Amino acid sequence: MLATLRADAREGEFVFVTVPGGAPRPAWAALAEATVAEAEGLSCVLRRADADAHGLDYGFSAAWLSLRAHSALDAVGLTAAVSTALARHGIACNVVAGFHHDHLLVPADRLDAARDALAELAAAHAA
Repeated sequence: MLATLRADAREGEFVFVTVPGGAPRPAWAALAEATVAEAEGLSCVLRRADADAHGLDYGFSAAWLSLRAHSALDAVGLTAAVSTALARHGIACNVVAGFHHDHLLVPADRLDAARDALAELAAAHAA
């Protein structure tokens, strides 16, 4: 599975924005690329440009990498291997799992380093 790993970057930057628990879902939430319902509220991942256009507060600005690997939802070890490879290079990573792919949100200014770290990981398992 790791030998076939490829990380494709989506265009633009992405940010995390929250809607407090119990608050009505604002219209801008429909622009979210991903959402997670938590006890504290709704976490939304938006394109930075959309967050800026709506005057929303955020901190972390991320690049979005979609992992392309031959794996299954019940596969063991992909997230651990990827996060370990990135951690070795001092790269923070937030993982969002979809049905078809896992997605990584890494610091926008570390995109190239993250792609290099993941390419090294794949190459190490291709031999």
